[in-house]
Amino acid sequence: MIVLDAAVVVERPAFRLDAAVTAAAGELVVVLGPNGAGKSTLLGAIAGLVRADGHVRIDGDPVLDSDAGVDRPPEDRPVGVVFQDGRLFPHLSVLDNVAFGLRCAGTRAGPARSEARDWLDRIGLAGRAGDRPTALSGGQAQLVALARALATRPRVLLLDEPLSALDAQTRPAVRTDLRRHLGTFSGARLLVTHDPVEALVLADRLVVVEDGAVVQQGTPDELRRHPRTPYTASVVGLNLWRGRGDGRRLVVEGGAPLVVPGPAPAGPAIAVVSPRAISLHLARPEGSPRNLVEGRIAGIEHRGDTVRVQVDGALPLVADVTAGALADLGLRVGDPVWAGFKASEVEVAPA
Repeated sequence: MIVLDAAVVVERPAFRLDAAVTAAAGELVVVLGPNGAGKSTLLGAIAGLVRADGHVRIDGDPVLDSDAGVDRPPEDRPVGVVFQDGRLFPHLSVLDNVAFGLRCAGTRAGPARSEARDWLDRIGLAGRAGDRPTALSGGQAQLVALARALATRPRVLLLDEPLSALDAQTRPAVRTDLRRHLGTFSGARLLVTHDPVEALVLADRLVVVEDGAVVQQGTPDELRRHPRTPYTASVVGLNLWRGRGDGRRLVVEGGAPLVVPGPAPAGPAIAVVSPRAISLHLARPEGSPRNLVEGRIAGIEHRGDTVRVQVDGALPLVADVTAGALADLGLRVGDPVWAGFKASEVEVAPA
């Protein structure tokens, strides 16, 4: 069931956003694009924080319809928002921050604080209820912001670069927590990011925005295999595999082992490798990359001086090689091939 149906136009002196997006119940749609593409403006228009023309319907109910003169304020839209910096109120306790939206909606103080305690317990921060936000880590603050947004039981949850302010060491763990908590939300979820790994790990469907317009959308696999713009090819043309870590390596779905840098996460995990990091060989190479995959050429796509080669096998992947290298190898569709890449080229995160 479609929960969110939005088509908005935002006019500014040097910028125009004209974009449409839908999201179904339980679906996580990730809006991906370069800085300045209009991603955050799209979320602001849906939330009512940015003046827009067009329509925004939530469960079929118009909260924006410029033709009919409907433009409900943010507090009158069943939408929750998590911002990049959390935007917690520094003068309120963590508990009162989570209860804030409920109080604004008319819930009495006692029931609102009780509901807020339940949410803090769900995110594992019940012991920090009396603290001020400044006492929290960046990751904890974002989880509190998520709890505040979800406590009002919105039908649409908007997340604007929720992990971008976190450091590289913190981000994977918070991403795992975020994914787990989002899985309990039955409404529509729209997340903005410019991080391709974040997009591929979290998304059910990707919407790519460039220069104020939607240029492509589809599942991560669809966009990886058939990108329509150079930007899309560069950021979502990554190889991504899911599997389980045993502390030393990652065994991907299908049984293929993958050597990764350092200890692998224990339990469900994902691995990402750039196609540019993969080399192709006619025979199994000796003393070269630690990850070697045998397969067959399933597709060859020329992109100027670069050629994207799709390899099917125990570990399906795509490799970007030069046209000259492909010519030297003499590879054609259907030919056997070995693909190799170093363990250091693998980025691993808990799933």
